[in-house]
Amino acid sequence: MSRKDSAQDIAYRWLKQHIGGLPRRGGTFLTEAEVAVATGTSRTPVREALLRLEAEGFLQIVPKKGVFVPPISDAEVEAVMQARALVEDWAVRRAAPSSEEFLAELENLVAEQEAAVEDPVAFIDADRAFHRAIVRQAGNPVLAEFYESLRDRQVRMGLRAVAKVKNRAETVLTEHRAIIACLRRAVPEEAGQALATHLSSTLAVLRLPDTGGWARR
Repeated sequence: MSRKDSAQDIAYRWLKQHIGGLPRRGGTFLTEAEVAVATGTSRTPVREALLRLEAEGFLQIVPKKGVFVPPISDAEVEAVMQARALVEDWAVRRAAPSSEEFLAELENLVAEQEAAVEDPVAFIDADRAFHRAIVRQAGNPVLAEFYESLRDRQVRMGLRAVAKVKNRAETVLTEHRAIIACLRRAVPEEAGQALATHLSSTLAVLRLPDTGGWARR
């Protein structure tokens, strides 16, 4: 990896984590200069990181004004979580009974999450992979494609949930293990209920008022 790529990656990860910790109800402007100072990099890798994040839907580059991080409304949170519940409930029920290979894949993803409890970006990346795997396992490519269209909103919301609530990461791990246990028992109704419990607790966190700073673990 080149020094330029490394600097871009540093800026990208800092920005992603910083955006995840911003109040979701108000838009925020950032500048290349302040990000460069915060990350200890030059403006070129910062600009490249910003372009990556714009493509992922995290921010909007506004010519001559800077970078705008748009708000996430209460209505959008509710709508995204409702869509997730519909797709994931159907998928997790279809996934039961599950093969040992698939269960091992989910367990490995939970292990990745556990190793990343101090890194919100890596934790949410593994979280997305966990839920994506369940949707993919259901075998409906149309629903899988729709689910992927929710990705950008989910990632920012997920970062905020992990950032704002103490021990939220540990709760997520417990809830993910409960889903795996139900899939292992091959009871679709139990798997659906475990998923519903997990998504309900996530929604409860997302509804919390904005507060400053990152939650200590």
